[in-house]
Amino acid sequence: MTTAKRDTYTPETLLSVAVRVFNERGYDGTSMEHLSKAAGISKSSIYHHVTGKEELLRRAVSRALDGLFAVLDEPGAVRGRAIERVEYVTRRTVEVLMDELPYVTLLLRVRGNTKTERWALERRREFDHRVAELLKAAAADGDLRADVDIRLATRLLFGMINSLVEWYRPQPGGGAERQQLVDTVVHLAFDGLRTTS
Repeated sequence: MTTAKRDTYTPETLLSVAVRVFNERGYDGTSMEHLSKAAGISKSSIYHHVTGKEELLRRAVSRALDGLFAVLDEPGAVRGRAIERVEYVTRRTVEVLMDELPYVTLLLRVRGNTKTERWALERRREFDHRVAELLKAAAADGDLRADVDIRLATRLLFGMINSLVEWYRPQPGGGAERQQLVDTVVHLAFDGLRTTS
């Protein structure tokens, strides 16, 4: 029976279980025993797929980070006025968060206790820095209010976006709700940041 289960388990399904357990128990509070029980397979079966729980963490946070960094290379993030690009990045960041909710939730909960967590925090800072640079460019273009501190605006923008992991739960067939949420985040952020004509 165990062999049949192992044969049907994939690295992707194992990663999905690990992310759920990490989010429920915290990464530090999760043991390989917890992971094997949640997956319904032996610890040795897990080791057949990965070297340990830190590799699972690395794969999980990489999935979230890869999604976020990919946004920065999309045409809407690299063409046009800086204000349009930063609005595009904001919109897409919310969409990535919704699409990869468990993975982004885990990314936002890492604390820097392991090498992988420190790496993830550094990558998050790099992403934030690149968005802050877009905001600075928009301010230089005269498209952002002069009385708004860019560093503070960046922190508040990401604070609003990142808070979604605490309460957003996708609904089946909730496409309209999803679009409304994305639009609301963009409007709340940029109606307050843009200069008025």
